[in-house]
Amino acid sequence: MSSENADAGHEHEETSVWDVVVVGAGPAGASAAYAAAVAGRKVLLLEKAELPRYKTCGGGIIGYSRDALPPGFELPLQDRIHAVTFSLNGRLARTRRSRRMLFGLINRPEFDAGLVEQAQKAGAELRTGATVTRVEQHGAAVPDRRTVAVVLSGGETVLARAVVGADGSAGRIGAHVGVKLDQVDLGLEAEIPVPPTVAEDWAGRVLIDWGPMPGSYGWVFPKGDTLTVGVISARGDGAGTKRYLEDFIARLGLAGFEPKISSGHLTRCRSDDSPLSRGRVLVCGDAAGLLEPWTREGISFALRSGRLAGEWAVRVAESHDAVDARRQALNYAFAIKAGLGVEMSVGRRMLKLFERRPGLLHAVLTGFRPAWNAFAGITRGTTSLAELVRSHPLAQRALSAMDR
Repeated sequence: MSSENADAGHEHEETSVWDVVVVGAGPAGASAAYAAAVAGRKVLLLEKAELPRYKTCGGGIIGYSRDALPPGFELPLQDRIHAVTFSLNGRLARTRRSRRMLFGLINRPEFDAGLVEQAQKAGAELRTGATVTRVEQHGAAVPDRRTVAVVLSGGETVLARAVVGADGSAGRIGAHVGVKLDQVDLGLEAEIPVPPTVAEDWAGRVLIDWGPMPGSYGWVFPKGDTLTVGVISARGDGAGTKRYLEDFIARLGLAGFEPKISSGHLTRCRSDDSPLSRGRVLVCGDAAGLLEPWTREGISFALRSGRLAGEWAVRVAESHDAVDARRQALNYAFAIKAGLGVEMSVGRRMLKLFERRPGLLHAVLTGFRPAWNAFAGITRGTTSLAELVRSHPLAQRALSAMDR
């Protein structure tokens, strides 16, 4: 249900119970709503903003992201990447190329809106301009133990058999579940319009620069007549991160172009023991702290965890008592930890290695073809960090050394 016709349906929503209510219409929430709606359930998707809206994000779509998209979804690609230039804080630049596409680039407003449209086509109803203030599973607002009350800022209460939180790492649902975070990073980004001559030089190629602060890196992602330029580093040195971005832009010769958007955001990774559910409420994507700790890639984690959350929310909604609901929620947590959790564990160890030896990583990626092939495999989705570590004893020994 769109914001334009939402008022007409308020009376219906106040007196009925939705099977699944999803909070947040980003990639995780849209994927959850799609999965639950495809299963034939009555699904409401709540979003506080009006769509489309801008999100600070590089917009890289790797193979795992493409594989997690709804069938028939057409990616609004701005560019197809066949080459990567690696540099070490502006030095030792080297470009590696591939005949096959490595990954694609999108603008988040169009991408997110497309995912929401797919969820709507599957039967989910959308309400924009709906800010959730709290979730209640007990008390006067909850008619029975099978129901969750989602309270909106205007005082309206929406009832559901299951709730999926996909409202970001600082959202209400993660706080309700008790999500714990152990890695917080600051990302800064500028969307810089450039003339055709500059755009042509970047077409089909991205830059990844290993930065001056431990664990930091920068990127240039071309999207037609605009370059998305950003940096990320551990939170705590905001001035240093801002300085890195300014120096990075100047070094690239882009300081003379006025950004049309300058933005920043915090990325947050979950702790290993962080919960993924509470009662009939599940969390996914950024709301659960699910992203790759080394690269901070989050779109594929959002899409995959959102789909799983939507599928398991259907089972939670069908549960007739707290014991069965808890069992289904635990099954969801197991599915997340067995897949995305393993990838995150390896990513944490890779981050430690990168923090200590960025020059070594740069030398290996630019001078050792198997390492480049592994990087290409990860971006295409034919392998993952976890699979690479499992299949290469040398990689296992290197990461084990970092743990000591």
